[in-house]
Amino acid sequence: MSQYKIEAGTAQHIGDRNEQQDRIGLFTAPKAPGYLMAVVADGMGGLSGGALAAEQVLRTAKQTFDLFSPQTDDVPTMLATIARDAHTIIKLSAISSEKKPHSTLVVLVITPERSAVWAHVGDSRLYRFDGPNCAERTTDHSYVESLVREGKISKAEARDHHLSNVLLSALGSHDSEPEVTVRRYDGLKPGDSFLLCTDGLWHYFSDAELAAAVAVNTPRQASELLINKARERAAGQSADNCTLAIVKLGEPQKEERGYTVSKMRRAV
Repeated sequence: MSQYKIEAGTAQHIGDRNEQQDRIGLFTAPKAPGYLMAVVADGMGGLSGGALAAEQVLRTAKQTFDLFSPQTDDVPTMLATIARDAHTIIKLSAISSEKKPHSTLVVLVITPERSAVWAHVGDSRLYRFDGPNCAERTTDHSYVESLVREGKISKAEARDHHLSNVLLSALGSHDSEPEVTVRRYDGLKPGDSFLLCTDGLWHYFSDAELAAAVAVNTPRQASELLINKARERAAGQSADNCTLAIVKLGEPQKEERGYTVSKMRRAV
């Protein structure tokens, strides 16, 4: 049984774009009491192709999670299946629609066994916070991130690199199979938290700023703060869609058993 109370929230802003191509969701599983899933997808592809791709990611994640049972399935395999199946369906939809839809994916599952498992494709990120500290984050599947890993540019130079939007892996690509990175963290405790977001948000913040915003605020308050500050910092830059999900673990009340989820949605 969980030793924490879960509070979660989501938020989006269209930015300066004509269409919201990001998608986000929080789900529970009918066959897996105590499990929570958060999903963020950043669609790419003109003429609504990106929105369709991201919507397919969300639909695939929910359908797969609905069938998940901890008695017969394991979370890492499920997350890899979501990425693989969404990739296949997006490719097929591209053939029928004559569009070129692609999408990123970052998905997190919190379990009642005090574990967190996540997977990502592309440059939508997951941050894991230990109280006010950023303990780790996903590494983007992007050209610029590969330059950082190889020591060719610094992290500071990567922030505003002119090729920052070039991805090495994405769902729906016809050139290659997506690179799906799956990670796990055990020993969750009250005070731990997670942020999932698209590049329309993380581009404007340092890891320390994100950690501080999440640590001292409720998910709703942190969402509003981060969205507003991202808009402020993006002024005049033709900002992208901005999407995030926050999951915080708190102390359970004495009469509580398991966990509760507070879904607080704000579309700005």
